[in-house]
Amino acid sequence: MKTMIIAAHPDLRQSRANRMLALALEPYTDIHVRDLYSEYPDWQIDVEKEQQALLQYDRIVFQFPFYWYSCTPLLKKWFDDVLTYGWAFGPGGDHLSGKEFMVATTTGGTEGGYRSGGDNWFTLSELLRPIQSTITRCNGTYLPAFVMYDADRGTDDYIAREAGRYAEHVRASHERLTSSVI
Repeated sequence: MKTMIIAAHPDLRQSRANRMLALALEPYTDIHVRDLYSEYPDWQIDVEKEQQALLQYDRIVFQFPFYWYSCTPLLKKWFDDVLTYGWAFGPGGDHLSGKEFMVATTTGGTEGGYRSGGDNWFTLSELLRPIQSTITRCNGTYLPAFVMYDADRGTDDYIAREAGRYAEHVRASHERLTSSVI
């Protein structure tokens, strides 16, 4: 399965957690990691290039730090610019049918903070619902998210373990991801 990771960290090279997640995927020749902020420092997204890239892969993973209950601003712009009416949804908008999509995110908060009644009031699944809705609207299959909690305070060992878990999650079959909690 050909997989594209769209890493949307404003400074991936300086990030401990998101950089380690991306590095954990380097050994796999069927996984291509792209650094969205490096590719588009001027925020002028090449829509045709991005749409063509989406067509080349079976699974697309959006990797980003969780900022104020959402994705990073450039990734939001990417969604708005690339997933267009008539291409990704609406009449003729069936180009993403059969594609699998996944979110991989890092949080500064603890897992306990992302539960009903916790510090953030909602579960991470609930907070990611707008992205899930976008993918569903675009005829894609939304797979369970990968989450690394407590990323900014995690030890190097913790981050390395999580990076290994991330590589397993990204490479897992659709059936395994949807039939069990990873």
